[in-house]
Amino acid sequence: MDSMLFRKKKPLFLFFTPALIFMSVFLYYPFIFNVINSVMSISGLGSAATGINDPWYVNYVNLFTDKIMLTALKNTFITMGATVVFQLGIALVLALLVDGIPKGAQVFRTVYFFPIVISATALGLLFNLIFLYDGGMINNMLKSFGMQELIDWKGESLYMVTMLTPVMWQYVGFYFVIIVTGLNNISSDIYEAAAIDGASGFKRIRYISLPLIYNVLCTCLILAITGALKVFDLPFVMMGTGAPLDKSWLTGTYMYHQAFSRQDVDYASAIAILIVVLGVIISQALNMLFKEKDY
Repeated sequence: MDSMLFRKKKPLFLFFTPALIFMSVFLYYPFIFNVINSVMSISGLGSAATGINDPWYVNYVNLFTDKIMLTALKNTFITMGATVVFQLGIALVLALLVDGIPKGAQVFRTVYFFPIVISATALGLLFNLIFLYDGGMINNMLKSFGMQELIDWKGESLYMVTMLTPVMWQYVGFYFVIIVTGLNNISSDIYEAAAIDGASGFKRIRYISLPLIYNVLCTCLILAITGALKVFDLPFVMMGTGAPLDKSWLTGTYMYHQAFSRQDVDYASAIAILIVVLGVIISQALNMLFKEKDY
């Protein structure tokens, strides 16, 4: 039956065509149009281009001379590092702990996954209330313990912590579910054989669990790092227009600012192209560095 299906190619094209049309309209066409916009002179959203920039690559030069853009890139790479250390790290630890629970594991899956289903805007407003300088939950708690000097959580020294905390917290559950699913796919026979040989505790994790979910961890790593390039909603809700002193921009928030606040559509298009190119390069590099293994 399967061989007949693949011998006849027409049914395959019949099923592929709707997906190809959908991707062409909503992915490839906008991307190509965005490439064109990045070399055109466009005065504002909805305005027609007045011609090609002189020189045509001026926006791409500005990407590496714009100090705020360089700050946004730096913050984005910091976000990538924090994503790997905290999102994946915490998700892996939680998954290993839950995998060792004989009963009630489903409850933890639901609890840890819950932040994913909450609107990012609602989460941003929630964490804003937590980190407010005057009247925020944390500063009120510190005042109740006798601390006189309040902490400026959005100040120059702590703005990255404040901005990234909800981002890390929201997506830990997403990677937790993926990793714990990979752990559940490991046959119990392997653990039983290891127990007979005297492997338990950390040895079981080091020599059985981690090697057998290597491919799952690689997938999570690629998703986390490339996803950090596109982080927008939570930081934008929390930090607004780039306070303090334009140091909290990310590539996604700065692109939005250029397009909708400054109406510099062609420059915003160039930033979008840079985000895509970085995503492709980084994902390909990670695929080459962390090749899938067969066990």
